Amino acid sequence: MNIQVDLTESDNILEGFIRGEIDAHTAPVLREKLENYQNHQGLKAELDLSDVNYMDSTGLGVFVAFYKSVNSNGGHVKLKGLSARLKRLFDITGLGDIMDIESVGKGGN
Repeated sequence: MNIQVDLTESDNILEGFIRGEIDAHTAPVLREKLENYQNHQGLKAELDLSDVNYMDSTGLGVFVAFYKSVNSNGGHVKLKGLSARLKRLFDITGLGDIMDIESVGKGGN
């Protein structure tokens, strides 16, 4: 299918909006765009996945690699806006306990 990746970096803060499907065909596009930022020292990345309607293990691999690179350079990655389906994918693999993930679910503080 299709993917759209919009990334904006200012003062070592990366804001990203990702739309579409992340699978074996589209993951290389996402990986290539994220690789431009992953070695910045102390990068604070916040990636919004609220418009991602499908992701497979290839997509997970892209986020894990980005997370590891950013963390090893003293930075932080936050994924936000995950649907229940996407959040479950991270939880099943144990990544939900390791990564900073904010799901779409609304509720009390």
